[in-house]
Amino acid sequence: VVAMCSMVGCGRDSDVLIAGTEPTYPPFESADEEGNLVGFDIDLLNAIAEDQGFEVEFQSFEFDALIPAVQSDSCDIIAAAMNVTPERAEEVDFSDTYFASAKTVLVKSDNTTITSPEDFTKDMKVAAQIGTSEADYVQQLANDGKIKEAVVLNQTTQCILQLQNGDVQAVVMDAPVANVYLAKNGDTVKALDAQIDPADMAFAVKKGNTELLDKLNAGLKNVVDNGTYDELVAKWFAE
Repeated sequence: VVAMCSMVGCGRDSDVLIAGTEPTYPPFESADEEGNLVGFDIDLLNAIAEDQGFEVEFQSFEFDALIPAVQSDSCDIIAAAMNVTPERAEEVDFSDTYFASAKTVLVKSDNTTITSPEDFTKDMKVAAQIGTSEADYVQQLANDGKIKEAVVLNQTTQCILQLQNGDVQAVVMDAPVANVYLAKNGDTVKALDAQIDPADMAFAVKKGNTELLDKLNAGLKNVVDNGTYDELVAKWFAE
């Protein structure tokens, strides 16, 4: 086994950094018709990598597996529209913020009783994607007795399907992501005008990896200063 490891390298290319993502969260990250990963986070990290002179490859994980993946060196960077929270900051190191997104609530298009999160009731089920701050939010609502149940699912697409089927009465997600799903499902779901306070998004690395963190922050600053960041915002958040 030792001989085989020495011959093949026994591991991935150390010159290529692996970025973990969860590709069901457009416009931040998703897969196109050919299966290629695309999105704002993908383009932004690629621009940072080019600026800083390193290569990056993307691998897909379930969202709640991303932090364990970076902790175990299965990936080097988390690029998945991850919100910065004090709890996560104890487990990973975050880059400077690259986006701040409000949270919004989706309900069925014919719903006339829910106009804001204040209208949630004790008999309601509310969905969110597993591992997200939105999931924490709806779970806290359930813990406080403000809703009947927090329905936490692996993917945002599953949350939308549950809403369309009437299995849940609302879904909480980032506003830009909600806009993408509304464009595809606007006849069946709608977004509330009232939004939940914005949350910062950042890349994440293994705790203590200051060398990589410094590269991410320096690259982010450069792509902001040279106008690349604004071009990507215009590309992915035109509306």
